[in-house]
Amino acid sequence: MDEVEDQIPDPPEGFVRSEGRGAYSGHNGPYFHRAIQGETTEQAFFALPRHANGLGLVHGGMLTSFLDGLMGAAVFRAARRPGVTIHLSVDFLHMGRVGEWVMGESHVTRLTREVAFVEGRAYVGRRDVVRGSGVFKLMHRRD
Repeated sequence: MDEVEDQIPDPPEGFVRSEGRGAYSGHNGPYFHRAIQGETTEQAFFALPRHANGLGLVHGGMLTSFLDGLMGAAVFRAARRPGVTIHLSVDFLHMGRVGEWVMGESHVTRLTREVAFVEGRAYVGRRDVVRGSGVFKLMHRRD
């Protein structure tokens, strides 16, 4: 663990560190998830200085990446295969700050053979920071 990651407190109860999410997410994380039953996918990250803009607020790009990954995880969970984002809509509602846990939850609202429709939100405490919806093209294995 490097010096920056030493600043991350223990994750919220029930959350464990996510592994194997690829180089992009590995660089931007670390991310945490809660393994639960049901249709909701939950993830979190602790906002570090590298996640912030010049005002000390969590950068909108970081929040968008987090929400996109969160919704992609919900797609994989529901469809049992990966999907790639073909449409993403994000509404910025409030701000997150360095030193806060940004929590997220998402769920698939409709699943067809080719696409999944997803909704999600990220929040800090009781305030929603972003909410979004997405459409994901389901991937097929190549023979």
